[in-house]
Amino acid sequence: MTKITAAITAVGKYVPEYVLTNKELETLVDTNDEWITSRTGIKERRILKDKGLGTSYMAIKAAEELLQKSKLNPEEIDLVIVGTATPDLPVASTAAYVASEIGATNAFGYDLQAACSSFLYGMSTAASYIESGRYKKVLLIGADKMSSIIDYKDRATCIIFGDGAGAALFEPNTEGLGLQDEYLRSDGIGRDFLRIEAGGSLMPTTQETLDGKKHFVYQEGKTVFKYAVSNMAGVAEKMLTRNNLKEEDIQWLAAHQANKRIIEATAKRVGVSSEKVMINIHKYGNTTSATLPLLLADYESQLKKGDNIIFAAFGGGFTWGAAYVKWAYNS
Repeated sequence: MTKITAAITAVGKYVPEYVLTNKELETLVDTNDEWITSRTGIKERRILKDKGLGTSYMAIKAAEELLQKSKLNPEEIDLVIVGTATPDLPVASTAAYVASEIGATNAFGYDLQAACSSFLYGMSTAASYIESGRYKKVLLIGADKMSSIIDYKDRATCIIFGDGAGAALFEPNTEGLGLQDEYLRSDGIGRDFLRIEAGGSLMPTTQETLDGKKHFVYQEGKTVFKYAVSNMAGVAEKMLTRNNLKEEDIQWLAAHQANKRIIEATAKRVGVSSEKVMINIHKYGNTTSATLPLLLADYESQLKKGDNIIFAAFGGGFTWGAAYVKWAYNS
């Protein structure tokens, strides 16, 4: 029997029009362009400013671009997964709404929340559905409206995050392309260092939580940085050693776009030269669940069938992991 693997066969993206530059941030908090650029690599980020629009809007736009490019009939989609830390609503599934809005009337949908690792975890989930033989087309979307949970008076977080969405279609492959290996981890200690304290069952919303700004992202930057560098680099290296891959075997490193220094540390650990590192953090900042699919969309024209790509991510929880993918098509 021919082995079925799960391959990415199409990608799409969406980023809002509004550009929040470092220069503008200088008017909001005590910071400057040189300080932000040297510490994070971020020059600007996109913000969804329009009232009444949430994460689903960007997810739908990214999915629609994918559908338009691939000429796929949305009725053929079996499942829609939306990786997000900022769902439209606390209970109603964002993915279910997205599926309906794009015309995926034969699909079921659900949200997946692993913070910045959401898309990576979603890749594992989508691949498992495909490899099982039960489903043929799984649409995985990473989307976050981080501006909705950021305090723009908090210098530690407002300089980092942006809004955006990216989408990838997973389909069966019998050529040995697609997802080859993965290594996913988590550690609950992370909730002490990167979290939104209120709004959940542990601390429901009250006037006191609102006054205390407990509904915004809190990050202990130095601790998160230390964990991210160590763990993201470690799992990326594991992908190479476990699959007997050398630097020359790798065409691309697709690392979560949280901080340019973390990306560079991961590349150094793996031994991958800078020209093989996908990077767009300077344009979008950290878009959380959207960083990996946005990389794929931005670099799609450079990807060739058979290219070996190492994915790596680290996020709140803590959650982290790496994946080894063989690219399945020439754009």
